[in-house]
Amino acid sequence: MRITWLGHGSFRIETGDRVLLIDPWLTGNPALPEDRHEEAVAGATHVLLTHAHFDHMADIAAICAAQDVPAVGQYDMMTHLAETGKIETVGFNKGGTVDLGGGVQVSMVNAVHSSTRASDDGPRAGGSECGFMIHAEGHVVYHSGDTDIMADMQWFGEYYRPDVGILCCGGYFTMDMAKAAWAAKRYFDFKVVIPGHYRTFPILAQSAEELKAALPGVDVRTPEVMGSVEI
Repeated sequence: MRITWLGHGSFRIETGDRVLLIDPWLTGNPALPEDRHEEAVAGATHVLLTHAHFDHMADIAAICAAQDVPAVGQYDMMTHLAETGKIETVGFNKGGTVDLGGGVQVSMVNAVHSSTRASDDGPRAGGSECGFMIHAEGHVVYHSGDTDIMADMQWFGEYYRPDVGILCCGGYFTMDMAKAAWAAKRYFDFKVVIPGHYRTFPILAQSAEELKAALPGVDVRTPEVMGSVEI
């Protein structure tokens, strides 16, 4: 399994013959050079969406249409995308699990954030925010989406037992480094942690050294943008 950071909260997971893009933000993403956009999405088989904010959803319909692949995510947002973007979607909800083939299953779990999309009449509700447990190659990867610490993480850790955590930790809009580390120690037994949703803007954390220092014994990987982690 190869996990590539596309900058901000965007990730690419390659496992077997499946390539999952999670919240792939291309247009206006200051962390991802424009000349690497095509490389970032090449070969995608599914596009997963955690919530409707522009820095997660802006390019979903265009990528799915260009790659001829489905968007996967919370039912309400998938219904909206199917109607407006004219793309194939897989809509499910929290507590559900979908089989993406190739030995990959995705379970939807709760997150604590907000989920709105822009409209001519101001912000409109865009389903609800979520995270994912991705089951593949004998691993369970927890992609937290955008969230704060929440008590639900206790049962996530006990029930799904994820060994890899892709955690938002930039602060301001989500957990910061200290909170992400506290949650990782309190609720999970990660072997590998990969930070996300940081370094994009000046108001976000610019380094993951605090996360590393707070998680001795955990392999905290901090790839550069378009850098990969092999699991």
